[in-house]
Amino acid sequence: MEIRTIEKTDLPACLGVIRRSFATVAEEFGLTRENCPKHTSFLPPEYLETQFGWGWNMFGLYDDGSLIGYVSLSDEGGGTFELHHLAVLPEHRHRGGGKLLLDHAKETVVQNGGTRITIGIIEESTVLRVWYEANGFVRTGTKKFPHLPFTTGFMEWRAP
Repeated sequence: MEIRTIEKTDLPACLGVIRRSFATVAEEFGLTRENCPKHTSFLPPEYLETQFGWGWNMFGLYDDGSLIGYVSLSDEGGGTFELHHLAVLPEHRHRGGGKLLLDHAKETVVQNGGTRITIGIIEESTVLRVWYEANGFVRTGTKKFPHLPFTTGFMEWRAP
């Protein structure tokens, strides 16, 4: 497996990976276009194009030349970066690809002078929360947004 920087021509493939990967989350938590239209599994193409235009750091995980994972980072200022859309296709999970992407994101943040990564997750996703904790993230709070059918959990990682 290898990680490559995403080019604009890669965005349609990235969108497919993101949607397919997050579809399992939508199914697990009963998220639909009706009750959670902005969930990542329903991400419209223009979102990635806009984020690319903003200069977000976007990376793809490739296995034998095929895109199987994705992650992006936005620079929020003051040494803080936000992690977005960490995704690995379901049939490629549990082989270390997610950790490779996360470790690459951490390295990118440090190389760009950053000291902290923040992320928002579905708080009720215990498996995901525990995975992030095992990878150095700590919980910083939760919030129940009226437009979301779940609680948002906030976590952060700080560079050593």
